[in-house]
Amino acid sequence: MNKLLKISLIASVLLSASYAGDDVVEKRDRVPSVKKAIGSVVKEEVEGVGVVDEFKHMFSDGKVSGQLRSVYAGYEQLKAGEIDTWATALGGGLKYELASLYGFNGAVAFKTSQDLDFATGDKQKAKNNPELSSSSGNYTQLSEAYINYKYKDFNFRAGRQVLDTPLADSDDVRMISNTFEAYVITYELNNFSFMAGNLQKWQGTDAGLDDDWVDTGDRGTNFGAIVFDNKMVEFNAWYYNITKLTNAFYTDLGLNYQFNDDFSLHGGVQYLNESELDNSGIKADIYGVMAEFVAYDLGLNIAYNSSLKHTAKESFSGFGGGSLFTSMDTMIIDEIAIDRDASAVVAGLSYAIGDFNLLYAYGDFSGDADSNGVKAHIVEQDMGFEYNLNDEFVVSAIYVMQEDRENSAKTDNDWNRVQIMLNYNF
Repeated sequence: MNKLLKISLIASVLLSASYAGDDVVEKRDRVPSVKKAIGSVVKEEVEGVGVVDEFKHMFSDGKVSGQLRSVYAGYEQLKAGEIDTWATALGGGLKYELASLYGFNGAVAFKTSQDLDFATGDKQKAKNNPELSSSSGNYTQLSEAYINYKYKDFNFRAGRQVLDTPLADSDDVRMISNTFEAYVITYELNNFSFMAGNLQKWQGTDAGLDDDWVDTGDRGTNFGAIVFDNKMVEFNAWYYNITKLTNAFYTDLGLNYQFNDDFSLHGGVQYLNESELDNSGIKADIYGVMAEFVAYDLGLNIAYNSSLKHTAKESFSGFGGGSLFTSMDTMIIDEIAIDRDASAVVAGLSYAIGDFNLLYAYGDFSGDADSNGVKAHIVEQDMGFEYNLNDEFVVSAIYVMQEDRENSAKTDNDWNRVQIMLNYNF
């Protein structure tokens, strides 16, 4: 590890330790993957809007919210001749949401990320890490701009908005989360939720920060869903028509059993089927299973995904971090599930003490020989921690080690990564 990475990691540990304090440990919800656990650390709270009876009060009773965020992220490349990259960015977001009048309201929000040059690799020598603020070192977008109508259990939202669905989600694990230009209808009925909509474009880290808004399919993406949740049983069934790319069907079933306040057991199964459209090369069948046992402040979990071979075809994890149980900070089964049978096993350990949380996960991703006889075997280890100073301020860090076990020489899949994030919600 180079000197800068060592100093940054040590400084983050010292900073989080200095804020240590006592608090009550709350019950933890089931988190389906390492990727989702990381993203949930700094997720903004969604609150209901106020209701008014006059137009002028829509503005005066509107609310402002946002985030201040700073992230350092660097890669130490282990392949000979590869250049280490790093960047430190400062930014966040600001949102203004109108109060509701006769069920109507709206909102606008922007997000920005700016590299701090003194703590960022030289761009002229390709040493900067572009995943925080783009290759130019700056990124600003009007990330949300929507109108919303709500009547009882019916809701319609049109415009730029945040979505979290299996194949289109915010994936808020860097500086800029994903948002979508979309039209979405939701209807709630007892423990059921019904959703349908159309996605046109998206932006964010996963879409590539060097581009503004990217199309979600040749003519957008149409989707529909049925969701059931009664706290003990969770069921999802989603259909996506990503035009000229794939028709995708995703379903999962989760069971949550709380023995008492200190012991709980979670389990789940999932299936993703993707059929090819217009010779796109996307076709997949992926199965998954996971289990987690939580005892007091300690959580143990294991997850497995299997991707079946379709000759000369690959899978598509969607617009965002994806929904698979084995998705880690960086590695997902998509990376090796091209023209081959592939599998992934991820085992994790989490521990909470007061407001301080630790995470360790070990993922083994292996692929059988493809049509050219080439195999794949990649191991990723994630070590993370977070400290919640209060409901608004979070310090988090993650150290990632990825190793190519299939090749004796170092490849592009051999590297170490560190990220430190300071996040304040207001």
